[in-house]
Amino acid sequence: MAKLLKNKTTKNNLITILGLVAIYVAVMICNGAGLINNHIGGLLVPFCVYSTMAVSLNLIVGILGDLSLGHAGFMCIGAFTSAYFSKAMADALPMVPRFIIAVIIGAVFAALFGFIIGIPVLRLHGDYLAIVTLAFGEIIKNIINALYMGRTESGRFMITLDISKSSEIKDKMLNGPQGITGIPVSATFTAGFIILLLAVLVTLNLTNSRSGRAIMSIRDNRIASESLGINVTKYKMLAFTISAAIAGCAGAIYAHNSTILQAKSERFGYNMSIMILVYVVLGGIGSTRGSIIAAVVLTLIPEVLRFIGNYRMLIYAVIMIAMMIINWNPKSRAFIEKHNPFKKKEKEVE
Repeated sequence: MAKLLKNKTTKNNLITILGLVAIYVAVMICNGAGLINNHIGGLLVPFCVYSTMAVSLNLIVGILGDLSLGHAGFMCIGAFTSAYFSKAMADALPMVPRFIIAVIIGAVFAALFGFIIGIPVLRLHGDYLAIVTLAFGEIIKNIINALYMGRTESGRFMITLDISKSSEIKDKMLNGPQGITGIPVSATFTAGFIILLLAVLVTLNLTNSRSGRAIMSIRDNRIASESLGINVTKYKMLAFTISAAIAGCAGAIYAHNSTILQAKSERFGYNMSIMILVYVVLGGIGSTRGSIIAAVVLTLIPEVLRFIGNYRMLIYAVIMIAMMIINWNPKSRAFIEKHNPFKKKEKEVE
C-alpha cells in the first residue's frame, strides 16, 4: 500500500475518488439536516449529469487529443433509448431494475452509434473531425424530432418519419417534436453519483492502463505511434466508443430526472456540446478532477446569481475568464504548483 501511495498518479487518482465520496457524504448529511433548499436540491442530479458528460468528453479531448463537437448527440441517444424502454416497461418491471436496465440500454446504444460513427469519422483530424461530429449531433437531434414510434389500433408496432402517417399510431411512445411524455422519474442524486463515480473509475483505469498509454501516445505523436506498431484506428475507436457509452449513461440519468423529454437545441444541440467542451477546457484539458469541478461550478453559478437578474451572466463570464487565466497562464500555474500543499507533503516524505 505504501509503495502504491508513493506513485504520484495513484495518489492523485485516490484523491479524486475519495474527494468525490467525501462530497457525496457531505451533501447527503446536509440534505438530511435540511441545509439544502429545494432549488439547490433540484440541481444535484444535473450536477452529476454534466460532470459525467465532462468526464466522457475529456477522454476524447484530453486523453485522445481529438476535438469532438457532437457529444450531445450521444447523450441524446442514451436519453431517448432509455426513456423509451422505461415508459414501455413501466407496468412490467419494478422501478430499480427497470432503471438499471434503462441506463445499460442507453449506454449500449450510444456506444453502438459511437462505434458506427467512429469508423469513418476517426480517420479525420482537427477541424474536419470537429465539423463532422458537430453535424452528427445535429442530425441525431433532427431525426428524433421527426420520429414517430408506437402501436396502431391493431396492436402492430409502427415507426415512421412521415408526419402524415403518424395519425395511424394511436399509442404514441415517441411523438416527434413533442418527444416522450410520462417518463417514470427514477433518477436520484445517489444514482447520478454512482454513474459519475463509475465513469471516473473507468476513465482513470483506462488512462493508466497499457491501452491508455497507447491512446496518449497517439495524442502526442500519431506518426511515431504508428511507426512503433500501435494500431491507431483500434485505440481511437476504443476511446471514442467508451466515451460515447459514458455520455449515453449521462443521457439516461438526464431523461429519468423529468417526465417529459424533448430533443430541443438547448438540451441536445450545438450549444450543449460547446458547454460541455467549455467545462473540459476550463477544468484543464486532460484533468478528470478539473472537468468535474468546472462542470459543478459553472452549472451552479448562474442559479446562485439569479437574484441579480441579467448581471448574473456578466459575472458568469468574468468567472469563466478568471478560470481560464488561472488554468492556462504559465505564471499562475507555476504559483499554484509552488504553493501546492500536497506537493510539500510529498517532499517531506521523500
